[in-house]
Amino acid sequence: MSAKYSEYEFRTQSWFDQDDFKGFNQAIPMKTMVICCFDPRAGEVPQVVAEHFGDEVYPGQNILDAQGNKIGHTRTLFAVYCAAGRAASALQSVATMDYLFKVQKVVVVHHSFCGATGFRPDQLIGKYHDCHHADISTMFDHDSLAIMNFEASLQHDVKLLRDSPAVPKHVQLYGFFYEMNGGDLIEVVRDLPA
Repeated sequence: MSAKYSEYEFRTQSWFDQDDFKGFNQAIPMKTMVICCFDPRAGEVPQVVAEHFGDEVYPGQNILDAQGNKIGHTRTLFAVYCAAGRAASALQSVATMDYLFKVQKVVVVHHSFCGATGFRPDQLIGKYHDCHHADISTMFDHDSLAIMNFEASLQHDVKLLRDSPAVPKHVQLYGFFYEMNGGDLIEVVRDLPA
């Protein structure tokens, strides 16, 4: 295996101790993760969520050292874009974000007129099979493949996060519906640790 780009890995830097890693919060103060749809019509979701909480910085700006190297950022909110903004697709990102930044909040946002409201899970599975001759029926959480009801999908996703070992128990969870034409962000689910 080539080590062509190894000079750009943290683990190869003389100053980096991989066995005594305490997170990157001193360089990038990330504390909130937003899981949202990749639909470009709802691309403002992270900014709207940041404004809703009031203590978030998004999009923020790079912090440069004297040589112009990017050594940090002011952003506190991290967006994960995935199909329909479903939590099942973002579980690895939650675990990674906690390891790297000690995440405090995870916010799931589903938006109006999402493409995932245009089909049922069995239709997606069937069409994929017909077109590609592959069975994807056991690969994904069936209840996360489509949005049959916004309120139910947000409740499902927040529960999926709370029940997952990939999400630390101290993390605050929220589920929002975003009406993209009016710009309204409506809290549907809140699950705060006791």
